Amino acid sequence: MSISTKYNPAETEDKWYSYWLSKKFFHSEPDEREPYTIVIPPPNVTGVLHMGHMLNNTIQDVLIRKARMQGKNACWVPGTDHASIATEAKVVAMLKEQGINKKDLSREEFLKYAWEWKEKYGGIILEQLKKLGASCDWDRTRFTMEEDLSEAVIDSFIHLYKKGWIYRGIRMVNWDPAGKTAVSDEEVIRKEVNQKLYYIRYTIVGDTTSDSGLRTPDYLVVATTRPETIMADAAICINPNDERFTHLKGKKVFVPLVNHEIPVIEDEYVDIEFGTGCLKVTPAHDLNDYELGVKHNLPVTDILNDDGTLNELAVILVGEDRFVARKKIAKMLEEAGHLEKVEDYKSQVGFSERTDAAIEPKLSMQWFVKMKEMAQPALDDVLNGEVNLIPNKFENTYRHWMENVRDWNISRQLWWGQRIPAWYDDKGNWVVAKTKDEALEEFWKKKHLDESCSDTEKAGFKHQLEPFLRQDDDVMDTWFSSWLWPISVFDGFKNPENKDINYYYPTNDLVTAPEILFFWVARMIMAGHEFMGKKPFTNVYLTGIVRDKLGRKMSKSLGNSPDPIGLIEKYGADAVRVGMLMSSPAGNDLMFDESYCEQGRNFASKIWNAFRLVKGWEVDENLANPNKQAISWFENRFNEALVEIEANFKQYRLSEALMITYKLVWDDFCAWYLEMVKPAYQQPIDAESYKATIAFFENIIKLLHPNMPFITEELWHDDLFADRGELDCCIVAEFPKGGAFDEKLLKEAEVIKAIIAEIRNVRNQKQISPKEALPLNIKVNSDLDYEKWLNIVFKLANVSEAEIVNDKIVGATAFMAGKDEFFIPLTENIDVEAERERLNADLIYLQGFLKSVDSKLSNERFVQNAKPEIIANERNKKADAEAKIKIIEESLAVLG
Repeated sequence: MSISTKYNPAETEDKWYSYWLSKKFFHSEPDEREPYTIVIPPPNVTGVLHMGHMLNNTIQDVLIRKARMQGKNACWVPGTDHASIATEAKVVAMLKEQGINKKDLSREEFLKYAWEWKEKYGGIILEQLKKLGASCDWDRTRFTMEEDLSEAVIDSFIHLYKKGWIYRGIRMVNWDPAGKTAVSDEEVIRKEVNQKLYYIRYTIVGDTTSDSGLRTPDYLVVATTRPETIMADAAICINPNDERFTHLKGKKVFVPLVNHEIPVIEDEYVDIEFGTGCLKVTPAHDLNDYELGVKHNLPVTDILNDDGTLNELAVILVGEDRFVARKKIAKMLEEAGHLEKVEDYKSQVGFSERTDAAIEPKLSMQWFVKMKEMAQPALDDVLNGEVNLIPNKFENTYRHWMENVRDWNISRQLWWGQRIPAWYDDKGNWVVAKTKDEALEEFWKKKHLDESCSDTEKAGFKHQLEPFLRQDDDVMDTWFSSWLWPISVFDGFKNPENKDINYYYPTNDLVTAPEILFFWVARMIMAGHEFMGKKPFTNVYLTGIVRDKLGRKMSKSLGNSPDPIGLIEKYGADAVRVGMLMSSPAGNDLMFDESYCEQGRNFASKIWNAFRLVKGWEVDENLANPNKQAISWFENRFNEALVEIEANFKQYRLSEALMITYKLVWDDFCAWYLEMVKPAYQQPIDAESYKATIAFFENIIKLLHPNMPFITEELWHDDLFADRGELDCCIVAEFPKGGAFDEKLLKEAEVIKAIIAEIRNVRNQKQISPKEALPLNIKVNSDLDYEKWLNIVFKLANVSEAEIVNDKIVGATAFMAGKDEFFIPLTENIDVEAERERLNADLIYLQGFLKSVDSKLSNERFVQNAKPEIIANERNKKADAEAKIKIIEESLAVLG
């Protein structure tokens, strides 16, 4: 078939993606093959594709496509996360635009709107992933709030509760006043904020005479960034070792503006050097203050409503927002003479990851999971290599988290999510049960534990209790559903012995971001051990953060994040995939620039044009093959590259694997091999060379497919190769397998390439036309057999003749390649001074190089600790440098 002059991604991408889908190439069912399984980190249903998703899913698709081509039963399970806080915020905002307030709706009415929103917008990101080429098994798409997965969440809650690992209690939590819910520590983003430090005077109650009889000020000064919480102060704390405040021991002070008395307490927790050395203790509004309050038995006064406004207990400014109240109280303190000074101050403030509201520490009745016992197997898995973190630099962070794990607050004050399976009677008593009927049964058991009662009495009890029974209003933390993801997507809770869970679990690789290493990855490992008795995956590839070329994290607020779909439309999906991977070193942050996508597009064009070149050749069956050495070289080079590529894949160095592929195709195949075998203009090629070239091209296409699925599938079906059947597609073609390679031949080829490059360089320097054939003299100092290679040198460097000589050619332009010396006798006299200058520059470089090698080899620690092959390589470098220095010195002597 004819092929267009330019590659047009828009014409191929939808065509081949639809074709792959229609032929079920992405779908997997258990069979006799080795499974290779990835579960997607489920993106939020509120999300749209961003650059982090692009990187993460490109990596997953490369891994899954390669495994599929290697004959494994590749299964990539997609899905989305219900994202309780973010989705509820979206729905509340949507309702507000319609003039509807959430508090005016029943729970059922609100959830109806939420499900409608999810059905309309929740699948956008998955559709966008298809544009990228993601070969997910879309028939297996799951959603964390679908019925079976929700049931798994409820069952796991009840299981842990029965083990005594879930409890309910009042604890200090991170409160999101915008979302009106508790959030986990991991969902709090710390930011440095410009604030004010207010120095407030607290009047001392009673006599202010010191032990020495001296009169002291009748107030003390406390520095705080939160004057709006002074109404909740329970004490002033001083360090018992601070001599400045010995006169305050046992005293009380008045809280400014509200004028109630609080005691002065002592605790070494107070930093003598910070602020004034006096600390106001507000147990309801600071975690450390809360712990001090418990220790010193202080009262707790919570003056904030759930939305961050002041409540009646504040006494003043009731109903005002906390930040408005801060400014007003500062003014009131100043007017009343209680404000000594105000300073600019920078400090870390926590913000909600979902709503970006400033977090409030808040005492709240919540549900918690005990983590200590579950954490140990998950820590052991990583420490003993059962689960590999890639790169392993994250192991120390993981270990620190797991050894200092805190109980997990899993309740959220929302309606969108799996509801806590706890039931309350009219007296506040509660039980944990899956359904209302089961809850009634549990209440009955609690009341009549040791009694035998008739069925009638039992029915009467339940009938009497049922109208008062209500379920807990809270839902579970979204992570409490997603920690079950590798199990629940295969229905491991609904049917623990089903064929899918037995075949696909544990999965192979997980690709995710390091920022969720603890509150998703670690918890999945915990869940795997608790509910399946084994780990959920073997390898965890932790990607870096996508940053711009200035090193800034990409974000909407900075406006430095390109639209991924826009990039695909502009450059093509293959080009964007290549661009992402080229700039993504394993486990390190990615400095992305759009020029990488342009490079990817150029690469696609290079492949396309190379294909057009080969397709345009005419074949003469009667011609002998003059290209046996070129064919032998590229076959060996391909096998060598494949070994390097596979080694990088095993280490999850996908960027490096792609770069080796890129150089193999662009440099070795296009720039060298095709030039070696290409027939003269309007001349035919011999059949043997043509057949070998087609075979090489087919292998290259297969090698490229995981990275560039669309262009490779398009070229795969060209009639240049063969008549393909409808299922004979590149997506399931056998990935190339490496064979043996001749290292000596490959080293010789590098010398030959260097000779050609040097001759071309001489032409440029001397301004000699490429059409003018040049003679070449060779002084051989190595064991290289030039007879096998000279036809390539003649062809690519336009050499008319080559002669082996025993002595240097005086007056000729000279250069070295490997250990051998080459001379080009030119008709005009050479510039002796320029030649001498060039040789001296080479000599200085080699002398410096030799010095660095000698330094290594004279280092006893290096020689003792380095591998033998590394030491041998350094010694080879030394011998090579010394030989070249000798040759250059002889050449300089000839020049005089």
